[in-house]
Amino acid sequence: MNTCDAVSVIIPTYNRAGGFLEKAIASVLAQVGVDFEVLVIDDGSTDHTQEVLRSYGKKLRNLHQENKGPAAARNLGIRHASYDLLAFLDSDDWWDEKKLLNQTRAMARQPNYLISHTDEIWYRQGVVVSQLKKHDRPHGDIFMECLALCCVGMSTVMARRDFFSAVGLFDESFLCCEDYELWLRASISEPFLKIDEPLTCKQGGREDQVSSQFRVGMDRLRIQAMEKVAAMGRCSALQYMALARHIAQKAKLYGQGCRKYGRPDEAMVYKDKVDSWQEIARQRADI
Repeated sequence: MNTCDAVSVIIPTYNRAGGFLEKAIASVLAQVGVDFEVLVIDDGSTDHTQEVLRSYGKKLRNLHQENKGPAAARNLGIRHASYDLLAFLDSDDWWDEKKLLNQTRAMARQPNYLISHTDEIWYRQGVVVSQLKKHDRPHGDIFMECLALCCVGMSTVMARRDFFSAVGLFDESFLCCEDYELWLRASISEPFLKIDEPLTCKQGGREDQVSSQFRVGMDRLRIQAMEKVAAMGRCSALQYMALARHIAQKAKLYGQGCRKYGRPDEAMVYKDKVDSWQEIARQRADI
């Protein structure tokens, strides 16, 4: 197979040895019909992750960094990847054995797309979880869907290297919601190819997950991401108005939480954001 069809699989991990990491790696090594390399980025683990990774020998590339978060780990993987196609797998998720094959074929049929994503199967304590309608994965121009929630599953993504040349890498200042920020930033101009197959599996509802550790501050980080995108000056008038409305909504909810939990100074900061972004939205609606 030509290396143009080969895939660099990037797996960031932190303290997941002893089950999850091995299952993720096994699901990659079981992929059929596609040439690939596996890069595992150990984000400063303090467990026996290095021992586990060394046991695979030359089956994977073992990269290590001080603990900097998943954004920095993925960026390190992108910089060291050998191939044009890059696929991402979180170390507590796993893939169907035809995930890479079906996704590379889909992207070959539609070469104008720089990024694609798939459907997911969600598990909680080993039981399949039904997904709400709002979690349906969008296709094409997904900017409006990206505002409301992180609508692209990280472990479902395959992107061409040109995608990152066009929109930039993950923002390493985001220790959580770094995927939300990137998809929002990218979807200003880049369409997303949706592959209607559940090729990725997720095990949720655990305290060790980054989203659980940051759940109190996730709205704050998403507001920060939206304000960053607004400041870039790349949005259309419609996109900017939608951004303003969503920032005001999120700031209102977050400010209410600040007041509820005894942080009045922070609540006032977000009250000012609500007023400011509501006014911007009104002005944009009048244009």
